[in-house]
Amino acid sequence: MRYSLSLFIYRITLILLFPLILLVFIIRSHNHTAYRQRVSERLGFVSKLFKQNGVIVHAASVGEVIAITPFIKQLLRDHPNIPLTITTFTPTGSAQVIKTFNDQVQHCYLPLDIWPCTWLFLKALKPKALVLMETELWPNLIAHCQQKHIKLQLINGRLSDKSMASYQKLSWLIKPCLQRFDAILTQSEENYQNFIALGADPQNCQISGNLKFDLQINPDVASKQQVLEQCITEQRQIWLVASTHPGDEQLTLDCFTTLRKEHPTLLLILVPRHPERFESIFQLCQQHQFHTVKRSEHNSVTIQDDIWLIDTLGELLPACALADIVTMGGSFSTIGGHNPLEPALFKKAVIVGHDMANFKEVLNQLQQQHGIVQLNTRPSNSADEITSALSNKVNQLLVDRSARNKLGENAYKVVKANQGASEKSVIALVQLIDNQ
Repeated sequence: MRYSLSLFIYRITLILLFPLILLVFIIRSHNHTAYRQRVSERLGFVSKLFKQNGVIVHAASVGEVIAITPFIKQLLRDHPNIPLTITTFTPTGSAQVIKTFNDQVQHCYLPLDIWPCTWLFLKALKPKALVLMETELWPNLIAHCQQKHIKLQLINGRLSDKSMASYQKLSWLIKPCLQRFDAILTQSEENYQNFIALGADPQNCQISGNLKFDLQINPDVASKQQVLEQCITEQRQIWLVASTHPGDEQLTLDCFTTLRKEHPTLLLILVPRHPERFESIFQLCQQHQFHTVKRSEHNSVTIQDDIWLIDTLGELLPACALADIVTMGGSFSTIGGHNPLEPALFKKAVIVGHDMANFKEVLNQLQQQHGIVQLNTRPSNSADEITSALSNKVNQLLVDRSARNKLGENAYKVVKANQGASEKSVIALVQLIDNQ
C-alpha cells in the first residue's frame, strides 16, 4: 500500500508539473531548436509503422548511446528477428542513434514520465522488454511495464557512494522502483552492493562489468579516422581536448597560449560536448587570436591553423586516433568527467582533472596500471594554478614520447582486459524474454 501511495503521489506531482516541464523544453529550444521538434514523441505518440513485440533500449544522450552501441550491435547480430527500438531523451543522443544505426533500428524519444504519455507509448509498441542503463530510473514507466508484464532490465548499473545519499532521501520512490526490475547488471562490486543497499532484490542482481570497455574500432570509425587524417596537411603534434563544458575552453585556451611558446606548431583539436555551444566556442577561440577552422566547413587544416573545432557529431572517437595527448573535459569542475576509455582504445596518453566521479572504477583501474594521469589539483585551486598544472603536464608528455607511449599502451591493456559486459547483458536479456 505504501508503495502504491508513493507512485500515486509521483504521478500526480508530474501531471501538475506538466506545464512547467513544457516551459523547460521551450527555454532549451531557444539555443537548440531540436527541442521544439518531434514534440508528439515526448507525449508518447510513435510512428504507426513501428513493429511491436520487440525490445526497447533507452540511452539518454550521446555518451550513453556510444556506450550501449556494442550491446545493440551484438543484439542485432545474434537476434535479428527481434524488433529493436532505441529511445533517447536529448536531440544529440537522437542524432547519434540515427548516425550509428540508420534504419537498423526503430528510433524515437522516450516520452515524459507522465501517466498518459507512458501509457500511449507502451500501448503502441507492446514490447516484450524494456532495457534501461546506469541510473536511468523512470518510476512511472517502470511501474507501467511491471503492470503489463513487460520484462525490465537495468544494464551497466552505476550507483556511486556519492549518489547514494541523494537516492536514500528518495528511498520511498526508488526502492519500489528497483524491486520491479527482473534483472540488474552492475559495473562493479561497489555498485552491486549499493543497489542492494538501496532496496534491489539480491536474487535479481549480478556483476557484469562496464559496457564502456566494449568499445571497438569498427569499419565506420576507421573510415572516419581516415577522412579526418586527410584534412590535416602537415605532420604536427596534436593535443585533443574532448567533451568540453563551460569553463573547460577558457582553461584549454590559456594552456594552449603557454604551450605554443615551446611548441609553435602544436595543433589543438577542440571537441565540445553540446552542439548549441559550437558557435560561442568558435567566437571565444577567435577572441584569443587563434586561427580556428570548423570541421563542419570541411576545410583543410594547414600549418597556419591553430585550432580545429570539431563542431560535428559522432567524430570524437575517430578524432582521438589523431592525437598525441588527450585531455578529458568535464573533469575540472563538478561535472564528474567523461569516458577516458575512448582515447585509451587508440593507445593515447590521457590527462584528466580532479573530478572523475562518474568514472571512479574506470579511473582506479587505469591508475593501478599506470594508464592515465590525473592532475593533483582541487576545486579550491585558482584558475592560474589549474592552468599551470595542466600546461606543465601536457608539455612534459609532448617532450617525452616514451612516456606518452607507455601511458597509452597501459591504458589499452586495461580496455582489452575488461571487455565482455555487452555479451553478458545480451545473454541475460534473451533469458528474460525466453522465460516469459
